[in-house]
Amino acid sequence: MQELHDAPLAPLTTFRLGGPARRLLTATTDAEVIDAVREADAAGTPLLIIGGGSNLVIGDHGFDGTALRIATTGFELTPAAGGRGARLELAAGENWSDAVARTVEAGLAGIECLAGIPGSAGATPIQNVGAYGQDVSATITEVVAYDRRAGETVTIPAADCSFAYRHSRFKDDPTRYVVLRVRFELEDAAGLSAPVKYAEVARALGVEQGDRVPVARARETVLKLRAGKGMVLDPEDHDTWSAGSFFTNPILPAAAYEAFLARVAERLGPDVAPPAYPAGEGLVKTSAAWLIERAGFTKGYGDGPARISGKHTLALTNRGAATTEDLLALAREVRDGVRAAFGVTLVNEPVTVGVSL
Repeated sequence: MQELHDAPLAPLTTFRLGGPARRLLTATTDAEVIDAVREADAAGTPLLIIGGGSNLVIGDHGFDGTALRIATTGFELTPAAGGRGARLELAAGENWSDAVARTVEAGLAGIECLAGIPGSAGATPIQNVGAYGQDVSATITEVVAYDRRAGETVTIPAADCSFAYRHSRFKDDPTRYVVLRVRFELEDAAGLSAPVKYAEVARALGVEQGDRVPVARARETVLKLRAGKGMVLDPEDHDTWSAGSFFTNPILPAAAYEAFLARVAERLGPDVAPPAYPAGEGLVKTSAAWLIERAGFTKGYGDGPARISGKHTLALTNRGAATTEDLLALAREVRDGVRAAFGVTLVNEPVTVGVSL
């Protein structure tokens, strides 16, 4: 296991922001991950888990403790029960986008619309990662994790993961579990994708929602859509120096949604209808990007080293010389502007370390 001291953390994040860690360990096996966690817990040392770094906002002062970078590898496909489809097991450190590409090459469906999402496989159940009509909760069967409270490795069935929109039991209790392996069940539909659910993807493919297309074509289409929004990592493109969507889409109870509609009518006129999607009994989900744009924050907004992406209003970006405080100042300006305009408080999706919005 590699060990460094006073180690820069910014290069390990997609924002390329944050100060150093007092100690940085890089684990390449599950046993090394568990040993490092046990050692930190026994000593009472603060512990920061880092995977692909695509969902982290680390303070400029860094992290006064042990940062553990999970760099485990493992991609295994086996036949599913009954001979339909395949079971996939990914080590937590596997690059997620690469893993999706390999399943598509195998002709398997279920995660093809999650192509191009940066980060590691171990992060996917924590956030219930999703995009373009797919969420990992639809295909995850089990999560293998180290339970820091019990001091043992546990296997948690998907039904016990409390998956919800960008949420899970792992996010509910972020210091308890360290994900080691994630298991999925994928469909073999003779090389076709899962039914296309997302309207934008269907339009780009020239098909109806619910249709299937060659799985590789679905992946390629999603990658093009993501790239057009700056959501595929490119070291030369500062619009991708981000954490993807910085804010989650608000989910509002009925009364709060009615109050929101009244604010929309007051500000934009009675004929303006914001996006609305069912989100459970008595709940409505609306669009954070719509709110940000209608509150006056356009693509490219900002005159400093941290700005809204020139390609997508949900992404806040480091233009190359930003600090974490620059980024947070912009995030607070956007959050407060949306709240003032519409009475809705946006919530950040990335995990903050040593700082808060």
